[in-house]
Amino acid sequence: MRIDIQTKGFELTDGLRQNVKRRLRFALSWASNDVDRIIVRLSDINGPRGGNDKRCAIQIPIPRMQDVIIEDTRADLYVAINRAVDRAEHTIARKLERRHEHRHQRMVVGEVVTSDDEQYVPEAMEFAMREVDTHEQTKGSEAFV
Repeated sequence: MRIDIQTKGFELTDGLRQNVKRRLRFALSWASNDVDRIIVRLSDINGPRGGNDKRCAIQIPIPRMQDVIIEDTRADLYVAINRAVDRAEHTIARKLERRHEHRHQRMVVGEVVTSDDEQYVPEAMEFAMREVDTHEQTKGSEAFV
């Protein structure tokens, strides 16, 4: 998992860089198969004037899905980072779960559905099963000829 950190309005210290990387790896290591790259943009909006102006924006591209973009703005940059990472973790989990459910639903389309003691088999499956049975009967009779 590659983590790119960009800053605007201040210089990135080694301590801040390590904190961001540690938090992201801890929160998203479980998704390393789906997340290859994370872009973090840290900025000081108001500069030296102070206030609620430290922003952490996290962008996470996921293959075959829309990018996840999370932003948080606080007076303390570390708080903004922690909140953004937590939200990113929950958002990624939700998106990947939805994708997994959707993929599972597509695979289950031809499933045999039973209710009470009756069994429902879609017509296409009945035809396929009849074709297999006929083929096996023919194959068996050729052996005795």
